[in-house]
Amino acid sequence: MDSVLFSNLIYGGAGLTCGIVGIGFVYAGVQETTTIVTENVEFRLRRLGPEFDGLRVAQISDLHFRPYTGEREIRATVKAVMDTKPDVIVLTGDYVTSTWIFHLGQRSADGIEDCAEILKGLSAPLGVYAVLGNHDWGTDPDRIAEALRGAGIKVLRNEAIPIERGKSRLWIAGTDCAFVNHADMDRTLSPIRDEDAVLLLAHEPDFADYAARYPVDLQLSGHSHGGQIVAPMIGPPHLPRLGRKYVRGRYKVRNMELYTNRGIGLVGIPMRYQAPPEVTLLRLHSAT
Repeated sequence: MDSVLFSNLIYGGAGLTCGIVGIGFVYAGVQETTTIVTENVEFRLRRLGPEFDGLRVAQISDLHFRPYTGEREIRATVKAVMDTKPDVIVLTGDYVTSTWIFHLGQRSADGIEDCAEILKGLSAPLGVYAVLGNHDWGTDPDRIAEALRGAGIKVLRNEAIPIERGKSRLWIAGTDCAFVNHADMDRTLSPIRDEDAVLLLAHEPDFADYAARYPVDLQLSGHSHGGQIVAPMIGPPHLPRLGRKYVRGRYKVRNMELYTNRGIGLVGIPMRYQAPPEVTLLRLHSAT
């Protein structure tokens, strides 16, 4: 066979193979932006009172409403959460997108009211709670907090709210954004008794290294998108600051439990790979 022809066949075949792999990669990525996975996780917490044994907590994070995540995805997220029949619902930040690589660095909280209108569909017997993320702070945090509160969501900004059952008390605590140095653990935990269990909402998962110095039983975070694109044998090509150590799933940090949710929305490019959108159902158990 002619050597040039043979070379063309080799390179042509390699190109076709790469093309097929690329198409498969893109297809998988497209599928992963639209298919929400509900992860079921169980934690046994030392200070959780017996009256709270079996408590069901649903978590969502990083909605990033517009430009890539729209009303359809937010409605699907609300349905997925409500299908878990939670006792408590928590949202761990980034409801909008502050910087869009392909949109000339646009910064805007426009659309938060439309997003919040859909989030009115979230309800739970023991309440719906939220904290803000770095993208919320990169736009208009006060406007975003106001819109969420208008949807019946309690927004925690370095504060905590107790939930009581019988003689047991569980605090839902929330820090403001650590990414912009507004997290204040002393202020957040100031009203809490030593014997009470604490569920901390903190947008950035790597904040756990600091939060674990305090009497916190479980921290719930988002921020990293689980890597958003997790390349085979390479891993995520980019992870945000304060989201590089505890990227996805469960961890133990000192005596504190941590769970990092992969989020719903997208930043940078409109694709996910090996990191599908996530709703988390956490079942909390008492140690006694």
